[in-house]
Amino acid sequence: MQRSVLVKGLLNLQVACVLSAENAMQAVDHIFCQEVIDIIFFDLGDGSINNLDFLSVVREQGNVRTLVVYSELPLALRRSVEKMSTLSSTRLLGVLDKPFQLKALQKILCDFKSLDCSAVGQPLAALGLIPHPQVLKGLMAGEFQAWYQPKFNLHDGRLFGAEVLVRWNHPHRGLLLPRDLLAAVVAYDLIDEMFKQLLDQGLEFMSRLRGQGLDLGLAFNLTVSQLVSSDFAEHVIQRLHQYEMPGDALTFEVTENGLQDLPASALDSLLHLHQAGCSLSIDDFGVGFFSLRQLAHLPFDQLKLDGAFVRDVDDLGNRAVISSSVALARELRMDLVVEGIENGHTLNTLIDLGCSFGQGFHLALPMTAVDFAVWLQCRVSVV
Repeated sequence: MQRSVLVKGLLNLQVACVLSAENAMQAVDHIFCQEVIDIIFFDLGDGSINNLDFLSVVREQGNVRTLVVYSELPLALRRSVEKMSTLSSTRLLGVLDKPFQLKALQKILCDFKSLDCSAVGQPLAALGLIPHPQVLKGLMAGEFQAWYQPKFNLHDGRLFGAEVLVRWNHPHRGLLLPRDLLAAVVAYDLIDEMFKQLLDQGLEFMSRLRGQGLDLGLAFNLTVSQLVSSDFAEHVIQRLHQYEMPGDALTFEVTENGLQDLPASALDSLLHLHQAGCSLSIDDFGVGFFSLRQLAHLPFDQLKLDGAFVRDVDDLGNRAVISSSVALARELRMDLVVEGIENGHTLNTLIDLGCSFGQGFHLALPMTAVDFAVWLQCRVSVV
């Protein structure tokens, strides 16, 4: 669980590539396979790891730039480790406590960026990102497509809406998923352009469905950087009017970690969207550090529980988080949507725990607009 939360935190902080290993052997495999690894987070207190052997591999390969000890250490040992500048001839970047604080993780990443090492100052393309001209050309050519993953009422199977997910139909690389393209889109400050294209595709799709008598709401993912823009909400409202859609046709999902220290301009955008009738959802709920006081006073209508808590629904800790989230959503009069439902056992357990809404591969895969339209027609015909 701690490893999963750390991975999520790194991705939320726009780290382009994160590799996770369940044990030391997998970690060693990653070290052998990668040309360069900027940071390795490892648990000095994990008795299942032979630290001397592991660090020996790191030293001999010579492709690891820095190490971070990610452990619950006794105070005396922590102070000793913090005084060390290297471990097995590899630079020690610092110690990250469990459970980590997002600001502490940000500081670790900032410390790495300030180091005098070869990765710093390289062109973005050299760090594994798709080159800027390719991304820009793909956007201009309309190669970025909106795909749709249905969300359901878990009790009766009724459609609750759909989440809009981006796919890039790259002419040479094939179909690229968000994990393949988002880092580049964010790095080149093209996230707004991508969103506008997806929004238009989604609104046009909804308009066609409504012409066929099908009413469907769509959810879009947002970053706080988009909300900071003073004209963001106005653009959304303008598009709603253009397609003659009510505000409640749209839900906007913002990650929980993204809501830390929310700028006033971003809050204004959220309020503007809410006043226009749009629903607001806190995405990846449960893995961030959002205060309950903020939660109670911001205009959110929905909590979206992170899929990390449903991968093992038999774990008592995960069950406690799920049940607590159900109770919290009920008290705050919010909908709770659970993502990552990948099998029937998970689905039945979530229903038993009181969950009402969800999405996941067990229920329906993401689909193109054409496939989703056919899928919807089939459901209507069955009903």
